[in-house]
Amino acid sequence: MPVDYTSELLKYYEVYETIGSGGFAKVKLGRHILTGEKVAIKIMEKKDLGDDLPRVKTEIEAMKNLSHQHVCRLYHVIETNSKIYMVLEYCPGGELFDYIVAKDRLSEEETRVFFRQIVSALAYVHSQGYAHRDLKPENLLIDEDHNLKLIDFGLCAKPKGGLGYELMTCCGSPAYAAPELIQGKSYIGSEVSTICVCDLLCFVFLQKGHYDNPRWLSPGSVLLLNQMMQVEPKRRLTVRQLLDHPWVMKGYSSPVEWHSTRPLGHIDEDCITEMAVSFKQSKQRTVQLVSEWKYDHTTAMYLLLLAKKQRGRPVRLRVDVPVQDLACSPLQEIQVRTDRCICHFSHCWLLRVACSDTCLSCVCVCVCVCVESSHRRAAEQQQSGQQGGVEILVLSPERRSRSLDMAGCQLDSGQKRKAGKVFGSLERGLDKVITMLTPSKKRGLRDGPRRIKAQYNVTLTSQTNADQVLNQILSVLPEKNVDFVQKGYTLKCRTQSDFGKVTMQFELEVCMLQKPEVVGIRRQRLKGDAWVYKHLVEDILSTSSI
Repeated sequence: MPVDYTSELLKYYEVYETIGSGGFAKVKLGRHILTGEKVAIKIMEKKDLGDDLPRVKTEIEAMKNLSHQHVCRLYHVIETNSKIYMVLEYCPGGELFDYIVAKDRLSEEETRVFFRQIVSALAYVHSQGYAHRDLKPENLLIDEDHNLKLIDFGLCAKPKGGLGYELMTCCGSPAYAAPELIQGKSYIGSEVSTICVCDLLCFVFLQKGHYDNPRWLSPGSVLLLNQMMQVEPKRRLTVRQLLDHPWVMKGYSSPVEWHSTRPLGHIDEDCITEMAVSFKQSKQRTVQLVSEWKYDHTTAMYLLLLAKKQRGRPVRLRVDVPVQDLACSPLQEIQVRTDRCICHFSHCWLLRVACSDTCLSCVCVCVCVCVESSHRRAAEQQQSGQQGGVEILVLSPERRSRSLDMAGCQLDSGQKRKAGKVFGSLERGLDKVITMLTPSKKRGLRDGPRRIKAQYNVTLTSQTNADQVLNQILSVLPEKNVDFVQKGYTLKCRTQSDFGKVTMQFELEVCMLQKPEVVGIRRQRLKGDAWVYKHLVEDILSTSSI
């Protein structure tokens, strides 16, 4: 059954698979339609949030005011009567926690790189008057450039008297908490952060967080840990003192740079020009709309264009997608365009898709009733190297039904009788058409496993037959009481308690490594305890004799 995403969300984003879940939120992979940029869409049901709703509001307000190279970027906030959607920067590397668990222990050099980025983020957050109060490896994501991004500001505080003001609320994770916080004493937000950073460093070095001094730690590392683990707050190193600490400076010629390289007030000329040209309005008007920072679609479009520029990609909006004046109310549904019927089948219906019931300047789209024939024709086009002539995007359920009704009204009585069953099933089948056709246009149809580069979350095998590896895993999963759904070479797995509660969700994907050319198994935790997940996956793979 398709998920009932709010029509407001589907106007601007394509929504794909779940990439994370926990608490009362689910995170989906998405793509911004006009820029083509990947995003993470955090979806929360208000009724499930309950007393945590103010925490979500706190997180949103903090992220609107924070813009830093090591803080996860907020692009867009959509709120309805029942849901809250946060569109965020996508970090494909996952949590730092999983990265460390997968590698068992990081080298001191790699630890220093991450540590400098964490200190940079905290120093900036403090400079803006905030205390994060929940710093831990689970709240640090790794982006595509292997840089850390700080997330989850739901427990942050912004004391009216500044960060020197004493706080009383005990919050965050006990495993990373300062002594004064656990003892229920008042505390200074910036002083507590130092303990959080230190405990995180201990976790990186020692994995399970037991604070001993292992033989492999350098004298400089031991000194740094001791200076940060002081029980007396006034004797601890501050975040500012960490910026140029000898251990932090080793191998670097300058202190940690904590100032933002992406300040929110900056207006980029190239991005403004592209938006103004695309929407046929003046640059002055575009600057005015962007400068309001409403975190609506205008804000998201500008920030995503800016992200493209910062990565060296062309600052361009997709011209094949209908656009509208930013100052106007958005279209009630996404228009669908086609040059011809892709299947050349005899019974296809032209659906009128408009921005309102009274609009006459609507476009027509040919939706084939025969799903199999359209799929077959799309496959033929890919194999012959032709570009598909259709692009289908998700329409809001309410508007889709209305469009189908409008199309049905244009038929004569005989056609209506013949089309009765057709239109009854067409709406249910439309999602299947979308699922099959859109990926085939972008990536082509795949008969075999994906070819990927080696990553930290990919287990290499000595085998070259992907089907054999897949069958070995499939035979083991039932033995380990793991339920799964198979989609090609990807297995969406989960475990349940005796009472039917889902305790773990993860993905296993059989893929081919580019170098060396062997079969690999990509693994990704979606929900559940990281240690349990680690041992379960290792057990599955070892039992599979991979």
